[in-house]
Amino acid sequence: MASREMELAGFPQTSDPPRGPLSALLGRLIDPFRRGVQPEPRPPTGFFTDTTVCIGCKACEVACKAWNELAADGLHWSGNSYDHTGTLSASSWRHVKFFEQFPADHAPSHPVPQDPTPSGTGFSLDALLNETKEGRWLMMSDVCKHCVTAPCQQACPTGAIIHTEFNNVFIQPDICNGCSSCVAACPFGVITRSSVDGHSHKCTLCYDRQRDGLVPACAKACPTQSIQFGPIDELREQARRRVEDLHKRGVTQAYLYGDTPSKSYSELHSFYLLVDHPSVYGLPENPCNPWLHMQGDYVRALVGGLTAIAALLAVLLLLGN
Repeated sequence: MASREMELAGFPQTSDPPRGPLSALLGRLIDPFRRGVQPEPRPPTGFFTDTTVCIGCKACEVACKAWNELAADGLHWSGNSYDHTGTLSASSWRHVKFFEQFPADHAPSHPVPQDPTPSGTGFSLDALLNETKEGRWLMMSDVCKHCVTAPCQQACPTGAIIHTEFNNVFIQPDICNGCSSCVAACPFGVITRSSVDGHSHKCTLCYDRQRDGLVPACAKACPTQSIQFGPIDELREQARRRVEDLHKRGVTQAYLYGDTPSKSYSELHSFYLLVDHPSVYGLPENPCNPWLHMQGDYVRALVGGLTAIAALLAVLLLLGN
């Protein structure tokens, strides 16, 4: 893939020819009514995030911000382990989460036995390797889930949110009117509205890089391959083999989150391998598409409207008599 990037870097740089004031004005008036050529569908792509090999280095966060020219989060530590990003936002499309699961006093109940060896090390290496583990440190790189049936897209009134030819969810900021309907619709809390331009923003799954045949910046920067990118069908097969391998190694609590649809939600094109409850990672246990609960709202609205019309007709008849 590095050779592909070098190949692209060697192409001549081009840009649109300059436009005069009249041409620019006509373009602003006519361009919204012109329909471009729809790209041909491509094999669906996505992310498989294996949290068991995430080391919390935040290389994905840095790569995402560098490629997409997003503002830095600053150096303020949240006090929640090594997390300083806090949450996904309009300027943070990747967020590495840290979850420390240790005893309250952080003191091991089974201290390493001392081994006064002539080497003077003070402890036994075998005892250290075989000691009882008192806790664990979970880490996960969170990102937009790129839902197959995306509530944010269903809630968008302007058509700003679309599925690309790679079947990834993409927000067109020039069409977004900043109503924040998508913010309320997303069950994962991914989308936020920018205080700078007033539009909603989130991960694009590096749509520009994909169109050039490149791997998204976060996946390319991940040193442990915790973030894996590729055709979604291949990723699912790879993920299931990984779960089977972990089960053979004794990690029986490993499972996949979002790789298959549920009764209340579609499958995700950015799914995870977890070793604890989804709520531990800040994910909903059973995500639900808000549209499933709106059938009753439609019925109530229809009944309310018909009742209002009937009441109005009754008043008019009474006044007429």
